[in-house]
Amino acid sequence: MIQRIISALVFIILLSQCKDQPAPTAAAPSSDSLKVQEDVVTLTAVQASNAGIVTGKVEARPMHTTLQVSGVVDVPPQNIVSISVPLGGYVKKATLLPGAKISKGAILATLEDQQYIQLQQDYLTAKSRLAFAQADFTRQEGLNATKAVSDKVYQQSRSEFESQKILLRSLAEKLRLIGINPEGLNENNISRSIHLYAPISGFVSKVNVNTGKYVSPTDVLFELISPDDLHLSLTVFENNAANLAIGQKLTCYTNSNPEKKYAATVSLITPSIDEERAAEVHCHLEHGTKGLMPGMFMNAAIELNNTKVTAVPEEAIVKWNNRYYVFSEQGNNQYKLLPVETGVATDGFTEIKSALPDGNVVIKNAYTLLMKMKNSGEE
Repeated sequence: MIQRIISALVFIILLSQCKDQPAPTAAAPSSDSLKVQEDVVTLTAVQASNAGIVTGKVEARPMHTTLQVSGVVDVPPQNIVSISVPLGGYVKKATLLPGAKISKGAILATLEDQQYIQLQQDYLTAKSRLAFAQADFTRQEGLNATKAVSDKVYQQSRSEFESQKILLRSLAEKLRLIGINPEGLNENNISRSIHLYAPISGFVSKVNVNTGKYVSPTDVLFELISPDDLHLSLTVFENNAANLAIGQKLTCYTNSNPEKKYAATVSLITPSIDEERAAEVHCHLEHGTKGLMPGMFMNAAIELNNTKVTAVPEEAIVKWNNRYYVFSEQGNNQYKLLPVETGVATDGFTEIKSALPDGNVVIKNAYTLLMKMKNSGEE
């Protein structure tokens, strides 16, 4: 009897322990399966139409890295002319101001001096003596042919004739040097003044004279600049100079109007480093220089290389938690978020260094999908 009671109590205790144990529950989904589900966004047909989602193939495009530098607008040496007078004189008239526009052949200044008169007098005197020496030489040549005069007299007349020709030629060149035409000079048009003419068309950049001032041949009276061949002079530091090459393309702009872009090409690289540890790079401006003036400061971006890489439009890339993503089209209005590593960006496209699956990616309104995904995850 006692044995049966003990057996019953043991059974009751075991039964109560079984009832206290919780019932088994369904297994929770793994973190991996949950992550895959979170990385996919599904739209209805109406949502896809309203969102304006556009997909396209990932393409290989020529891309380049850029080097940001600065410099100034410059002109080549042949387009800068310093005006001096070959023979000193007093400035009789000079009305130009810096910035004045001039045409080739225009009068820059008028000078006068007695040495201009003397030079014209010497030329006309030499011209007269040459005529006499030529006539005498012709006469002595005929007499010498008949032995009427000695060879010495004939040679003296010949020497005098040759000397006068040399003198007349040299005086003629001196006259041309100061702007006087010797062929049109005679005793009736001797002038005490000369004119300085512009050798090029352009602008007056410097004026160093005033009326009444005496100037010598070493004085620079004016400086003229022709803006027809402006170029860009850039300063590139030595750590970047080795990456440059003639023919590289660049885009430049001024601080005053950064929206206006100018295309240029590297045309000359100075093969030395100056005391500031930089090299000078000259670039040819390609499509007009309207709005530019010598001395203007400019910023420039030089294209250092040009290789084909995998690239997508900038609108295809979204940023979330300091990482970059693209959406891959899965079909049936489903899009999967894929992390990517980006590279250089230019001309509205960004390089993708990560491997992407075959198929289309979202190339427009990708941020609409990202907002839809994140908002759905918070609900």
